[in-house]
Amino acid sequence: MTDTDALLATTRLTIDLGAIAGNWRALDALAHGAETGAAVKANAYGLGAAKVVPALAAAGCKTFFAALPGEAIEVRKATKTGRLFVLAGLGPATADAYLKHGLIPVLNSLGEIETWQQVATKAGRPLPCALHFDTGMSRLGIEAGEAKRIFTEPGLLDGIDPVLIMSHLACADMPSHRLNGEQKRRFDTIRMMFPEVAASLANSAGVLADAGMACDLTRPGIALYGGQALSSGMGPIAPAVTFEARILQIRNTKKGETVGYGATKTLERDSRIAVAGAGYADGYFRAASGSGVAMRQVCTGAKGAIGGHVLPILGRISMDLTTFDVTDVPEQVLEAAEWIELIGHTIALEDYANAAGTIGYEVLTRIGPRAERVYLGG
Repeated sequence: MTDTDALLATTRLTIDLGAIAGNWRALDALAHGAETGAAVKANAYGLGAAKVVPALAAAGCKTFFAALPGEAIEVRKATKTGRLFVLAGLGPATADAYLKHGLIPVLNSLGEIETWQQVATKAGRPLPCALHFDTGMSRLGIEAGEAKRIFTEPGLLDGIDPVLIMSHLACADMPSHRLNGEQKRRFDTIRMMFPEVAASLANSAGVLADAGMACDLTRPGIALYGGQALSSGMGPIAPAVTFEARILQIRNTKKGETVGYGATKTLERDSRIAVAGAGYADGYFRAASGSGVAMRQVCTGAKGAIGGHVLPILGRISMDLTTFDVTDVPEQVLEAAEWIELIGHTIALEDYANAAGTIGYEVLTRIGPRAERVYLGG
């Protein structure tokens, strides 16, 4: 984004690369000797892999995980030497891209293993891969029976070089959930079949909740970016993003007037309203509106902030605009304000996500391209 574009933007996303690197170091300290990788899928959770990946590499990260081959190719531009695994598996049409860009496929079935063998035969050398085993997610992954077959028929892996075995925790954000222990036991059984291969199980929540989940390589994601991985709290994780909306107008309104589409909010007092240039086209979810959505029976709407003063949303969030109650903001503070914080140090990411009926993961990955991106540190 050019300087001119920045002046024209009505939303701004500030990404603290120093905080992301610090979060990686904090998670690395909890890994008890295991290598700490990083999940940088979905363009580093929407924060920009081109900037985030070098910052993580500078902090010491050597292994990265992307979801899809196309996004992995973009990540490869940001790290020439890091190991780069692709989680979504392998298809015959994508094999050449893996070889060209030095990507390591995470194989999720016997069919994918066979495809990678064919690629290795054509390449004339053993090719690295990861083997992903399903231990309870019932999503991608080699099934338990297939794992036993691979163990009893080692020829199934001829020509390829498994450098990692892995599985994925379904309920790590809830440390007391019974499935966590069950998945760990199932994965330990699989590890015994591959004693010479490094193992990976723990995501952000796994690292924060249970040191025993670390295995040989962890792969944190949301916690790197300042999100809440555990239902019980943040742990040693610092906020890493600030999302703001430019104030377009301050309006003086009377008690009894209505605000926004559907006239869903009737003012209960004479009020001052700040009209901000952010809406659902920017990834500021309509579901977080202050009124006029069904979930308001469950929780209150989202809030903004100016100088530490918390501002309720009035009425519905629309495509490009959101209205905030600034009646109680001191005049001198309001006069100096240009931006309203939507997410940041006053309005926590998870508080906004809860108000919108979702999770921090979705919030970060849905912030739109209209927002000016500003990077700190790194």
